[in-house]
Amino acid sequence: MADKITPRTKDYSEWYLDIVKQAGLAENSDVRGCMVIKPYGYGIWEKMQRGLDRLFKDTGHVNAYFPLFIPKSYLEKEADHVEGFAKECALVTHSRLVPNPNGKGLIPDPESKLEEELVIRPTSETIIWKTYKNWIQSYRDLPLLINQWANVVRWEMRTRLFLRTAEFLWQEGHTAHATAKEAEEETHRMVHVYRQFAEDWMAMPVMVGPKSDGQKFPGAVYTLCIEAMMQDKRALQAGTSHFLGQNFAKAFDVTFQNTQGQREHAWATSWGVSTRLIGGLIMTHSDDNGLVLPPRLAPLHTVIVPIYKTDAERSAVLEAAHKLAAEVREQPLREWLNYDAVSVKVDDREQYQPGYKFAEWEVKGVPIRVELGPKDLQKNACVIARRDVPGKEGKEFGVPLDAAANRIGEMLKAMQAALYARAKAYRDAALVPCDS
Repeated sequence: MADKITPRTKDYSEWYLDIVKQAGLAENSDVRGCMVIKPYGYGIWEKMQRGLDRLFKDTGHVNAYFPLFIPKSYLEKEADHVEGFAKECALVTHSRLVPNPNGKGLIPDPESKLEEELVIRPTSETIIWKTYKNWIQSYRDLPLLINQWANVVRWEMRTRLFLRTAEFLWQEGHTAHATAKEAEEETHRMVHVYRQFAEDWMAMPVMVGPKSDGQKFPGAVYTLCIEAMMQDKRALQAGTSHFLGQNFAKAFDVTFQNTQGQREHAWATSWGVSTRLIGGLIMTHSDDNGLVLPPRLAPLHTVIVPIYKTDAERSAVLEAAHKLAAEVREQPLREWLNYDAVSVKVDDREQYQPGYKFAEWEVKGVPIRVELGPKDLQKNACVIARRDVPGKEGKEFGVPLDAAANRIGEMLKAMQAALYARAKAYRDAALVPCDS
């Protein structure tokens, strides 16, 4: 399997796409620019969602959901916003199809033409601030701290799986505040939440800073972002947090009565990260043998590969493997793994040889692999291999079975820390001071 992955030094872009394919993360769909996220890739996104959602709720935010369709007139209310997204918008113009009277196929029913065209959301500031007009009347209604998990559509011309697609999954936070100071504090708070997630969960060191006026979010006063260095020594924008001032409140006339009894416009922020983070994860840690995943975001933490030849050996090895799997699941890592148990799979598939299984799980980036055969059982021991350290250097031989579960827990935490340290050292070595 690894032989199907192009080396990074030969073609970095092809290496990335090969890992996405061989690890079973995603594939292109028949709709140009859109992707199918396969179960293993979606499992990584679920881990990201849970980690981020925990951080959002720890900072006082709650989840809601707003419509996919946005009246075109809403986008036109904020000049900078519409200018920034106009060329990427997909429009709904009709509400039904009818058989083509002049031939085969279907056509839009002329009688179903919408009175106002609807934009498929590229982002939700407009529809949300139109809603906030009904929710905000007094300073007592503030702050309003809302997050949404959703999909958006931006009609990109040049796409790459996870990194840039016409439709993608993301979260978008939209908050309203009584003062500019509070809104700016929120803008800074959330970019540092993203930094915390990138570094503590993704093991991906980032830099925090402002975007230039030419690169800021359309409709924002300013934009803060986190950026990470990939293995091709290029930066990847991984998350953004925007101070919107009163721009959207004024566009939708969202006012509140302040403590002095006067009406004034609310202050706004928005912030978001997307499935692009999976692309960043791949390019930060993976190698020429396949995907490498930090344990806190791995859908599967440990795979146990039983090795046997006879039915008698199979029975004894599988019994020991399942016993070890149960002990690993009981490791006290639930809080560290966002209240999940350690995920363990005993790969007892009969149709594949152990060598094939080793290669498959290596390409998929499972953090820990355990090898367990009859000779190991005679010694009451097993072999444990770490994915981030290739070859024999990453293996521990003769680990006692009664200590293996605890050792696996230790290795998962050690691997998480090692991946961050390695990525940070790589980035720091490539930094050059610049005075202009």
